[in-house]
Amino acid sequence: MRRLFALLLAALLAVPAVALAAPTVEEMQKKIDELNEELAELSDRVDKTERHTATDRISWYGDLRVKADTLHYKDVTASQGVYFDFADFGQRAMAGEFSVPAATDPGDGSTTPLSKFMAAFPEQAAAFMAGALPPQGYFVVAPAEKSTINNDVLYTTRLRLGMKAKVSDNVNFSGRLSMYKNWGDSTGVKVFDSWNSFTMDGTNGGNTSGDWLRVERAYFDWKDIGGSDFYLSIGRRPSTYGPPSQYRENELRGGTPSGHLVHFNFDGITVGYHLSKLTGIEGQTVRFCYGQGFESEWGNGELFNEINTEDVHLGGFNIDALNDGTNFLQFTLFRAENVTDGFKGLIAFPSQFAQQMAPTMWNDLQNFPNFNFVTRVQPSTNIGDIMLGGIGFTREEMNGVNWFTSLAWTQTDPNGKAGLFGGLLSDPTYRAALVDDPSNPGEQMIVPAFTTTPSSDKKRDGYSVYAGIQIPAPLGKLGLEYNYGSKYWIPFTQAQDDLIGSKLATRGHVGEAYYIFDVNPNMFIKLGGIYYDYEYTGSGSPVGAPVKIADVQDGKASSMLPAVDTAWDGYASLTVKF
Repeated sequence: MRRLFALLLAALLAVPAVALAAPTVEEMQKKIDELNEELAELSDRVDKTERHTATDRISWYGDLRVKADTLHYKDVTASQGVYFDFADFGQRAMAGEFSVPAATDPGDGSTTPLSKFMAAFPEQAAAFMAGALPPQGYFVVAPAEKSTINNDVLYTTRLRLGMKAKVSDNVNFSGRLSMYKNWGDSTGVKVFDSWNSFTMDGTNGGNTSGDWLRVERAYFDWKDIGGSDFYLSIGRRPSTYGPPSQYRENELRGGTPSGHLVHFNFDGITVGYHLSKLTGIEGQTVRFCYGQGFESEWGNGELFNEINTEDVHLGGFNIDALNDGTNFLQFTLFRAENVTDGFKGLIAFPSQFAQQMAPTMWNDLQNFPNFNFVTRVQPSTNIGDIMLGGIGFTREEMNGVNWFTSLAWTQTDPNGKAGLFGGLLSDPTYRAALVDDPSNPGEQMIVPAFTTTPSSDKKRDGYSVYAGIQIPAPLGKLGLEYNYGSKYWIPFTQAQDDLIGSKLATRGHVGEAYYIFDVNPNMFIKLGGIYYDYEYTGSGSPVGAPVKIADVQDGKASSMLPAVDTAWDGYASLTVKF
């Protein structure tokens, strides 16, 4: 027994010694591995929590619209020609510049460039000899051709995903991603036949540009700065779907500036001040807005400082004079400085223009009649400034009737320059030039040659009226709208998604009627039609001289792009908001 107790005591004394013994390297490595696994698990939990928290800070919403349109264009006129300096031609012809005998006489009777020129254009030659041509005017090179175009059905889908996040008590973020496409096409680039076909920064949100989500707007608002009523907003601006265009969209006011004047995406800054506390007038706000419409250097291949265009800057005031929930009165006045003769964008070159504008390529294109080369274009010069101003009033009656009226004005101030497609509401002037005659080697021929002199450098005033009413009707509401634009009317509404073209940019008359069936608070069906009666060419384009549609049809004037007389668009759409 005594011996057993001795052994037990020895064992007890040995336990602490074993327990306190230093761990082996293997044991320490095992412990480290276990700790690393625990840390990785904790880190993963933290990441998930942070992601979840971040996701919850963004509120998503949106709408999806599917639409079917039937499009019909009547008396679409093609009339090729140029604005020509006949006086210069006459003076040089009298001086004998075009009557120099050919270097070799092939025996076909074509002895001088002048005689060949007059033989090619006998009607113009007769008019010229009779003194019936103006000093400068349109030299129409081919008889006008009219056609009717019908697209019985065109389907489109528009998806808009809105997002909001509260950054802090007085800072918020807002944005919207947008996709707008026609069914069966996601090339993103269209043949250039109008402003609608130009894939560019300012209008992508309103043009069918494929199955890509584009950032239509993304900005933050910093409110109550320093406890004041000032606020600051920077980013891609909410400059589309402004008042009163929200009624035909069947949604709340979607943008800041007047939709009659501006429906165009741009990046910029707004500094605003809520005047209500000072004036006691509900909803009164004054804003100064600044934006950039074109960056002239970065991204334009300025290898050797050869870029000679200036940036385009926008600036002006937008004032909500009254906004009490029933009445809304807004004033808008802003200026676009150094407007360019185009924008950076993508087009598919119309092969019909190749013979005249790209003769070298023309021969190759004959082997590929259904091919169009896609090219990136950029402006070649600045052409002047544009002022825009307007006053709009809307009222929402207690009986559900909503009505509005808007009057707007634009003024162009050209700088005397023109690019290939023209100056500010002017055409480029062409002069006669001698070139080698490819059909008769050794001889020369006369061709119209482009100059940077615009057909006019006068200031031009344009105006437009826009009015509409929305009336409660069984299962929804009935809307009627009318707008008119004068000859020199040039707003920034090219991003409107009207398929024939921005109706508010039309130089002529437009009427629209629609019926909205409210299926439920988040879903509606819209049936309607828009009728366009154009009076002048070039609606929506600041480049090129507007001319009467009738003059183009009569061969008195030319138009580079097809001149449409009348058109209508019947449509049916289903919109779901979520």
